[in-house]
Order: sequence, then structure tokens, then C-alpha cells
Amino acid sequence: MGSIFTEVRLARFRELLTNKNFIFLWLGQVISNFGDRLNQMALVALVYQSNPGSEIALAKLISFTIIPVFIIGPIAGAWVDRFDKRNIMIVSDIIRGLLVVSIPLFIISKQILLVYLVIFLTFSISRFFIPSKMALIPELVPKDKLLMANSLQDTTHMIGNVTGLVVAGVIVNIRHIGAIGGFYIDAATFFASAALIGMIVRKDFAGHINEDLKVTREALGTSIRRSVFSDMKEGVGYLIKYSNMRFVMLVFFLLMAGLGAVSCVIIVFIQDAFGTATRDLGFLGMFLVAGLFLGSLLYARAGQRFHKKKAILASFIATGIAIILFAVFVSKFPNLAVAGCLAALIGAAVSPIMITTNTLTHETIPPEIRGRIFSSLEAVIHLAFLVFMFIAAIAAKYIDRFWILVAAGVVFFLSGLWGITRAKRY
Repeated sequence: MGSIFTEVRLARFRELLTNKNFIFLWLGQVISNFGDRLNQMALVALVYQSNPGSEIALAKLISFTIIPVFIIGPIAGAWVDRFDKRNIMIVSDIIRGLLVVSIPLFIISKQILLVYLVIFLTFSISRFFIPSKMALIPELVPKDKLLMANSLQDTTHMIGNVTGLVVAGVIVNIRHIGAIGGFYIDAATFFASAALIGMIVRKDFAGHINEDLKVTREALGTSIRRSVFSDMKEGVGYLIKYSNMRFVMLVFFLLMAGLGAVSCVIIVFIQDAFGTATRDLGFLGMFLVAGLFLGSLLYARAGQRFHKKKAILASFIATGIAIILFAVFVSKFPNLAVAGCLAALIGAAVSPIMITTNTLTHETIPPEIRGRIFSSLEAVIHLAFLVFMFIAAIAAKYIDRFWILVAAGVVFFLSGLWGITRAKRY
């Protein structure tokens, strides 16, 4: 019986891989996320050089990537539902590539404030790209393959992250490449992603672009005031209306609050434990996303067997335990191999949360408002991340980083345990 089930699952997986439109989207994101990790590690290195051991400096940098969620995100979500999503993704990638190309020029001229401005603008454009991608997936694959598609889509991040983190950790230490070379490579990946996404666009691409521009010009009049903001309000209303979406909001809020509290603290924690700026951070990041990748593959094959909400809650418990173990072993026994295995355990524990919440959202929300829903969700979860990131960064001045990580692990564990004890209410 088990072998029959496995054969069916593998057949579905192969069938998904024959969907050329989805594969073009998937491959584009693998390449793009590889570049993103180069960008991320280069920025971490810049902060380390100017403010070593400072969680606040890291938090300030990361905030420039998050603030666009609140300023641009809600409006972007409403626009996504009005235009061709593939066209939005292509244009977004091209603009982001051009922006990232300018970063090395500002680094050379020591205009760090302009570097931060470009980061802000790049992530502002991403607010149009991300909900477009999430809303496009259900249009490319049938409903019964959404869980598999979301699992594969998550590997987009994982494959790019695994490769990017390791390579970036080395590149920023190479004299003739360094952070500047990393930004150039990142820009090239945006252009490559745009080319791949362009392959899934209809033959009447140019005509459709003209139609979108025409609608855009008309919308710049009264539509923004009357329609776009009403669409934003409608998106928030749908989040509250469905019980599944209320559950998803709570899950994402807790997850991102915990990750926000851990984000800056764990970077400095690792730098202090192993004595390098990015090399060991990249190595452990590789294990983290390798765990995410493995967890996603396993959950993709077996996830249909489990109740979605209970799987999420069980993953919270496992994530809490893994974070606590990581903090204990890195603090007391800083062995890179052991730390890598524990980082992989964290990744494997988190992966079902991301896959299942995205799948619940796809199954619950009508296609015509998915852009607004994903933008509204982005605002909720990034607010949690931003607030708790700064709380933890400030707390790190007065509390040992070890105890902040342990506290985050305990919150994850208790959240999952509390949810399971009240599972009947869901």
C-alpha cells in the first residue's frame, strides 16, 4: 500500500515538472534568490565592518527592506489584481536589476545613505512582484497540485539560499570580488529571472502591455482614490471573514515575531561564537536552508496525510525545541558541524508551517482578490517581524544573546502546545 502511495505521489510530482509555465516561474526564482543571498551577505559584511557586534545596526539595515511592506504593499496588492501578473513580475525584475547595479557605485563613493535608499527602492518594487507571484501560482497549476506546487516553490528559496549563502560567505572575503562583485551578480540574476518569466507570457505580450498601460493611465485619475483603496479595505475584510484566514494570520504573526526576535541576535551570536563575519554564517545558513529543502520535500510527499492545522502546530513545537538546542550547543560547545546539523533541524521544523499556510490561503481565497490578500498578509507578518526585531536588538544590550534565543524557542514551543490543546476550536 505504501509503495502504491509513493508511486502516485511521484507521478504527480513528475506531472508538475512537465508544466512548462510553472517550471519557468520556478527556475527564475531559483536564480533570483541565489542573487538575493549574495546581496544579503554583502550587506551583512558592510555592517560588520562599520559596526561589529551591533544588533541595532543590523536592525536598521533590515528595516529598510521591511518598511516598503507598509508603505507600498497594500497599494501594490490592489494593483496586482487589476493587471497581468506576469507582466508585473517581468517589469519588477528589470527595475530591481537596474537599481542593484547602482549599489557598487555608491559603495565606491562611500555614499552609504544612498545604498540604503536603493535597498528601500528595490524592496518597494518587490512589493509588486511577491503578491503577483503568489497569485499566479494557482493560475498555473490545478487545485489538487497546489500543495506540491507550493512545496516546489519553497525550494525556489531553498536552492538559491543554499548556494547563495555558501558562495556569498566566500565571495565577500575574496579581494578582487568582494561585496561589489556580489551586487553585480545579483543584478544579473534579476535580468535572468525576467527572461524566464517572459517565456510564460502569451504571444500577444506586447499588445497586453499596451492594454495595461492604457488601463493604468485611466486609473491614475479617480480610480486610485475610489477603487484601489476600497480594494485594500476589501482585502483586510477577507482576512477577517474566513476562519482559515484568521488562523493563517495568527500563525504568520507568531512565526514572524519569533523570527524577527531571532534574526539580528542570532547573526551576532554566530559571529561571536565562531569569530568570522560571514564565512561561518554562510555555512550555517546553508544547513538551515538545506533543512528547509529536505523538510519541504518530505512534507510534499506525506503532507496530504496530516490535518493541516495540526501539522502547523506540531511544527511550532519542533521549531522551539530546535532553536533551544541550537542556542545551548553553540554557546557551550561551539562546534561548526554540530551547529550545522541543528540549523538544519530548525529549517526542517519550520518548512511545514510555510507550505501549509500558503496552501490554506490558496484554497480559501477567491482568485480575483488574491493579490490584495497576500499584500495584506505581508503587512501583518512584517509588522510583527519589524517590531520584535527591534525589541530583541535593544534587549541584547542588557540581556545575554543566549537567553534571548532560548526565550524565542520557548515561545514557539508553548504556542504550538497551546494550539494543540485547543485544536478542536479550529
